[in-house]
Amino acid sequence: MPVRSRRGRVLLAAASALYLAVLASLTLGPQPETVGGTLVTLGDWFGAWEGTAWLTFAVLEFVSNVVLFLPLGLLWVAWVGRRRWWLAALAGLALSGAIEATQALALPDRYPDVRDLVANTLGAVLGAAIVAGADRVGRPTRRPRRDR
Repeated sequence: MPVRSRRGRVLLAAASALYLAVLASLTLGPQPETVGGTLVTLGDWFGAWEGTAWLTFAVLEFVSNVVLFLPLGLLWVAWVGRRRWWLAALAGLALSGAIEATQALALPDRYPDVRDLVANTLGAVLGAAIVAGADRVGRPTRRPRRDR
């Protein structure tokens, strides 16, 4: 299922570049105060209800990081195909590791965290698994031939 047409590859390259630009902006740029504030507000709101009190800031931040890396997995499968979907884990780990290392070494206003590494890698894997699974579901199954 990798994209093979010239037009498809151009569109895929544009989508990949756009995703990486947004990702860099969110992870390497100045920490937007509204993001943390929004998650804190949501955590407080969920905390007011007994059934959703488990949705704390830490949980919401983890889920946000998973969602942030879903597109990486989606794009990964579009580039390399469904057979190697699981390599999105390595891509997610490598990209997230580079981001966290940059935050630790060069961005004093950012806070690198091992949980981000885990969440980002999980997001890439989930994104790739979703596309690979959807592609598999959409394909006709082969039935074994019966010799008579």
